[in-house]
Amino acid sequence: MNLSWRVGLLGAGYIAEWHLKALQRIKGVRIHSICDMDFSRATELKNRFGAAQAFRSIDELISSQTCDVVHILLPPDLHASAALRLLDTGHKVFLEKPVCVTLEECELLQNHPQAATSLGVGHNFLYADPYLLLREDLRSGRLGQILEIYINWHKELGQVRSGPFGIWMLRGPANILLEIGPHLFAHMLDLMGEPEEITSVPSFEKELPTGVRFFRRWTLIARRGSTQALLNLSFGRGLTEHKIHVRGTAGIAEVDFEAGTYHLARLSSLPMDFDRYRLTRQYAKNLTKQGRSKLFRYLLSKAKLSGRGNDFGNSIQNALRDFYQGLTDQRIDRRLSISFANQTICIGHQIALQAGYPITSERPVIHTIPPKNPPKIIVFGGTGFIGQALVEKLVEAGHSIRVAIRDVTSLPKRLQKLPLDIVRADLNKPEELHKVCDGMEVIYHLARAHVKTWPEYEQKEIQATVNLAQIALRVGVQQFIYTGTIDSYFAGKASRSINDNTPLDPKIHARNLYAKAKAISEQKLKHLQESEKLPLVIFRPGIVLGSGGSPFHWGVGMWVGESVVRTWGKATHPMPFVLANDVADAMVKALRNPQTINKVFNLVGPPILSGQEYLQELSQVLHTQLDAKPRSILSFYLADLFKYAIKVLVRHSGRRLPRYRDWLSRTQLSPIHSDQAKSLLNWTPVSDRQLLIEEGIIKPAQEWLS
Repeated sequence: MNLSWRVGLLGAGYIAEWHLKALQRIKGVRIHSICDMDFSRATELKNRFGAAQAFRSIDELISSQTCDVVHILLPPDLHASAALRLLDTGHKVFLEKPVCVTLEECELLQNHPQAATSLGVGHNFLYADPYLLLREDLRSGRLGQILEIYINWHKELGQVRSGPFGIWMLRGPANILLEIGPHLFAHMLDLMGEPEEITSVPSFEKELPTGVRFFRRWTLIARRGSTQALLNLSFGRGLTEHKIHVRGTAGIAEVDFEAGTYHLARLSSLPMDFDRYRLTRQYAKNLTKQGRSKLFRYLLSKAKLSGRGNDFGNSIQNALRDFYQGLTDQRIDRRLSISFANQTICIGHQIALQAGYPITSERPVIHTIPPKNPPKIIVFGGTGFIGQALVEKLVEAGHSIRVAIRDVTSLPKRLQKLPLDIVRADLNKPEELHKVCDGMEVIYHLARAHVKTWPEYEQKEIQATVNLAQIALRVGVQQFIYTGTIDSYFAGKASRSINDNTPLDPKIHARNLYAKAKAISEQKLKHLQESEKLPLVIFRPGIVLGSGGSPFHWGVGMWVGESVVRTWGKATHPMPFVLANDVADAMVKALRNPQTINKVFNLVGPPILSGQEYLQELSQVLHTQLDAKPRSILSFYLADLFKYAIKVLVRHSGRRLPRYRDWLSRTQLSPIHSDQAKSLLNWTPVSDRQLLIEEGIIKPAQEWLS
């Protein structure tokens, strides 16, 4: 194999890490460059995976002349243009599916003179270990003639609930057929060839905040000769399932991608009842053996004694290994070829046209209602759970409001009906902040960074907050209202009472990253308050419930799906629940109130509902028997400690010593009081138990079910 393949990644999102991990295990390649508009993300990946350079744009990457091969990991509508540019400049290209989004782009790529030997397209499930076994049995004739193929993809798509709604796959009703569909189409093409006819039935419709219709279920029926394929795509609630079931004249085979297993059943010469018993025993023995083997490989991979652990990672590694071997041999495998990838796109377009919803890359237009008067109040984080309630309360009180968001298409339906001044702004871009904050008298900062690593928290949570506060000082606001969290307290002792003047956890550096980041943000804001007279107001909401929130609240316990939860300790004591509307009410009452400056306000409701009672009520409204059991804090801690020990052994870069104190604080045993909000703001949170249940449990659960 050529030992000089210098590899660059164009795009540093979720899938990039999987590619980087796979590339580290392939001989003959060297990770050289990471390129992304989010330069901090590109730099973080560069440092973590030992790449040489990070770039901000494809222009920089091409100009550097440092890469032989580039993996394109961008949104689908950017695939073709990037691939053509790179092929034109002599690069080899690996594209994640879908190869492109229009038939014209497919033709341009296929006709490129370098495409046949320099362009590969990844449909990585074609290279999953259990699927390779099915493929081998099919080609050996062990299944006989294939009669039926059933392919099931049942995986909830989180973006349909919470956005971002402007991403390419949600811009049109049928775009999902090119985003997820190629996984299933690729298997169908590989197993039976191009279908002679195909029909589809979309169902379970939902209207997104952008006004776009989205179908959470698609049923597709295809036929080629005497072989029929039934493809089921489901993007709604329920247990995850991804399987292929093949029925032939000589056998039945099943691939379970989630379990990572494969089973083939063939008849024997035994009498029917004895043969059924043999098949049952064989099935159980086979799956048990594979399950043990899979677990063993996983443990070896975590100990860095093996490069093969996670099934998804293995499939990507298998695909990339074939791709790089193909580059060396100057012959790309059919499953990675542009012609095969184009077939999956053609099928997607065919189904979309049948359903009457052509594929589109046009961004939906959000129509908003401007306020009558120029706004003097700006809200960051106004599209979030608490933020939406706050914006509604402010408008209800007669205020003109400006809402700063990164993507207008993420504006929720409930806010589209309000008179609002909607502006685009990114907290990580100070040059944008001054423009949108100029002329404002009050800034509400509720925005939260959804990140995982501490360097990301430092930049996108802490530094972003400091940036906004410094802009607030420059434009001369009257109030800078910030939302912290009660998680930054140590609340693990029932004998310890917490009020508005209680210091945050003095050992905050040993706490979880979110609590730590919020506490440090508060510290830096207070420094600006003391040194530069920042007119600071801090709110620390409790466990917030209400419309628009998830009923599977991690303030109660650790959730696995929608039916399994392990509470933080016994959870029989009253929890610091509070309704989002009540939190918003307090924040509106603080508006332009000079008594609030330099004050901290805890926002928790009366102690009227325990964690266990919360789960009992939730179980009833969901009509689901929850597997809800208490788990000792010590067991949580010991499990975390064990994971840490493994990370130390393998020298994992993200290892962090767990602290019992942090786990103990999750119990919220310490009573938390909101005296200052009640006295200075005349705040009266809901104290009626049944009303709290209706507004905080029943309503969000019913929304979740819809």
